Amino acid sequence: MGGEAVYKIQVMATTFTESDDLWGSEFDNYTDVVSTDAIPCNYWRMDKYFVMVIYNLVFFLSLLGNSLVMLVILYNRLSRSVTDIYLLNLAIADLLFALSLPIWAASKVKGWIFGTLLCKVVSLLKEINFYSGILLLACISVDRYLAIVHATRVLTQKRHWVKFICMGTWILSLLLSMPILFFREEVKAQHNGFVCYENFGNSTEKWRLILRILPQFFGFVLPLFIMLFCYSFTLRTLSVVHMGQKHRVMRVIFAVVLVFLVCWLPYNLVLITDTLMRTNMVQDTCPRREAIEQAMDITEVLGFLHSCLNPIIYAFIGHKFRHSFLKILAAHGVVRKEFLARHHISSSSFASSSVSAAV
Repeated sequence: MGGEAVYKIQVMATTFTESDDLWGSEFDNYTDVVSTDAIPCNYWRMDKYFVMVIYNLVFFLSLLGNSLVMLVILYNRLSRSVTDIYLLNLAIADLLFALSLPIWAASKVKGWIFGTLLCKVVSLLKEINFYSGILLLACISVDRYLAIVHATRVLTQKRHWVKFICMGTWILSLLLSMPILFFREEVKAQHNGFVCYENFGNSTEKWRLILRILPQFFGFVLPLFIMLFCYSFTLRTLSVVHMGQKHRVMRVIFAVVLVFLVCWLPYNLVLITDTLMRTNMVQDTCPRREAIEQAMDITEVLGFLHSCLNPIIYAFIGHKFRHSFLKILAAHGVVRKEFLARHHISSSSFASSSVSAAV
């Protein structure tokens, strides 16, 4: 009991050491102790220079890869499908987030030196990227469910509605991210300049619970259940009916969903555990806190890595994506048309699908 009291004294201190995590766990970075008798927990942290290198590498890969995805989809305007539009918005979200990575990388080494405005902006980009990503994947799952399980005439009108659906997804992602604009700010630290974190005032625990559970439910748990529902019925239909082209569609879409879950599900599970500990639903001790901090560092880097992975999936699995990209290069004289023709013949089975249909 005494150890728990010491730990509570420690986390109420007012010194910060690094920028905050995705949902604003500003207590993660408190290190000063207000009592001379209190012994702070010693946290293991990932090497800041290693994290900086990873963030910058992800930035360059994401910038290049998502720009190519956008180029290919926009170039093939006539053959653009509904799924193409979703994937285009997904690439835009990843690209916008990637633009903030050099700033996060610098903050890992130098602390927060960019002011409150940029603190709000880059934090907002980070939140919107996460929410828009899973919401767009949920939209794709519903689209594939309707196209394969309930193929009806109304599907021919989806192209008109998909623009409004994507717009609604962006608006919902912005609404789920709005707390960042109200609470995230630059704060003076004693030993490390400034930090970017969320200031909840005197209602820290109440706001922490609300601003973690509600966005996680509507922005992660609910879309995840929608995807599981849609894809379970879609897979069952595909296993009964031989639909070769749609099998190729689903192969890449499943890869995209799987990579998203591998990258972001661990972080969200750690975040839920952290919330339970901070709201005293689970006893908070130094060993548990140290384990959570280690897991938070590692899974956050894994989540950031996601923004550069989708283009790699398209390049390795998407035959049509590769052909469409070579088509652009041939049109500008970068590759010979004879090479394009040979590639087209070798992947002729994919010719009737759109970029995303085999992307």
